[in-house]
Amino acid sequence: MSDPTPWALILGASSGFGGATSRALAKAGMNVIGVHFDMKSTRHLADAVKADVEAAGREALFFNKNAAGDEHRADILNAVGERFQDGEHTVRVLMHSIAFGTLKPYFAAEERDRLNRKNFDMTLDVMANCLVYWAQDLTGRGMMTRGGRIFAMTSAGGSRVARAYGAVSAAKAAIESHVRQMALELAPQGISANSIQAGVTDTPALRKIPGSDAMLERATALNPTGRLTTPEIVADSIVQFCHPALEFMTGNVIRVDGGEDIVM
Repeated sequence: MSDPTPWALILGASSGFGGATSRALAKAGMNVIGVHFDMKSTRHLADAVKADVEAAGREALFFNKNAAGDEHRADILNAVGERFQDGEHTVRVLMHSIAFGTLKPYFAAEERDRLNRKNFDMTLDVMANCLVYWAQDLTGRGMMTRGGRIFAMTSAGGSRVARAYGAVSAAKAAIESHVRQMALELAPQGISANSIQAGVTDTPALRKIPGSDAMLERATALNPTGRLTTPEIVADSIVQFCHPALEFMTGNVIRVDGGEDIVM
C-alpha cells in the first residue's frame, strides 16, 4: 500500500510567510489547502499563490474565509473531508501564519485610542487560540496522524515590547505556550509542534506596525548577515523541518533570523 498523499494546511496563505511556505511545500511535493481572508483589493495575492502551487504540479484548495470562525473552520474541514474520503490523503503540515490584530497602546487620553476587551479577545483568538481549535479538529477527524508537523509563526515580540504592540505581543507569547502544550499532548501520536521565530521581515503585516521603517533599518544594521530575513528563507527552513528524521524536534521556539536575535 502506498503512502497517503501529503497536504499542507496553511492559515494565512495569501502573502508573507504563509504564501512563501505554500509555494515551497508545493515544490517539495505537498498539495496545499490555503485559508486566507482577503478583500477584493488583495484577493489577487491568494490567486497568485494558488496558481504557483498548481504550476508546481500540486493540487490547491483555497478558501477565502475567516480562519478564526468556528463555522468557517467546520465548512472548510467538511469540504476537505470530502476530498479525503478515499483514505489516501493526510494533512502532513498545519501552519499558523495569521497576522491580524489590534495595534493600539494600553494607555491613551481618549478611550477610543486605547485597547479594550474586544480588541484583546479578537487579537488573541485570531493570532493564537484558533491554532488549537484547528489542531483539535484535524486530529479528532483523523486528518492529521503520525508524522504530522504543526508550525506557528512567532516573533521577538513574544518576549519584547514595542509601542502599540501589546495585544499582538501577548498573542505571540500565547501561541508559543499553546505550541508547547500541543507538543506535550500530541507526542504520543507522533505529531510534533514548533514555533518559528523569524527575524524582522518586510511583509504586509509588518508594514502595519507604527515605526516599521525604523524597525527594518535597525534589523538590517544589527543582523550579522547584513541583510533581512525573507519569507522565502523561512519557508525553505520549514520544508527542511518536515524531514522524517526531525520527528524528535518538538516544543521549541526555533529562530530563523540569521542571528538577529542574539545581537545587542
